[in-house]
Amino acid sequence: MSDWIKARAQEGFQPHEIAIFVRSRSELDRARAAAELAAIPFKILDDRVETVHGKASIATMHLAKGLEFRAVAVMACDDEIIPLQQRIETVADDSDLEEVYNTERQLLYVACTRARDHLLVTSVTPASEFLDDFEK
Repeated sequence: MSDWIKARAQEGFQPHEIAIFVRSRSELDRARAAAELAAIPFKILDDRVETVHGKASIATMHLAKGLEFRAVAVMACDDEIIPLQQRIETVADDSDLEEVYNTERQLLYVACTRARDHLLVTSVTPASEFLDDFEK
């Protein structure tokens, strides 16, 4: 992941043209570690979603809508992270389960479509079942 970020910088990408998205706040430390390892300045976006010139943006997928970057890394697409296991466990019936899957899939889609030129999607094993959709 950090090598991918470094490669974008070597291609001339400015930090503010790069974003890292994760499913939820609990994965933000993973994104922060990747940015630090790549030695790229960054800002963790809050609900105001104010990007900063000269800094990569790190945010949850919920904040991705409406943003665009030349390079986006969507990381921590692990099993039980996306779709979020906690949401699945609260489902009462099949129609609710389908709604959870649809909204979680849409969340991943929105995050991935923020990339204009380069997209990297990462996970640990086992990966999210949603990544199978990328192979089709």
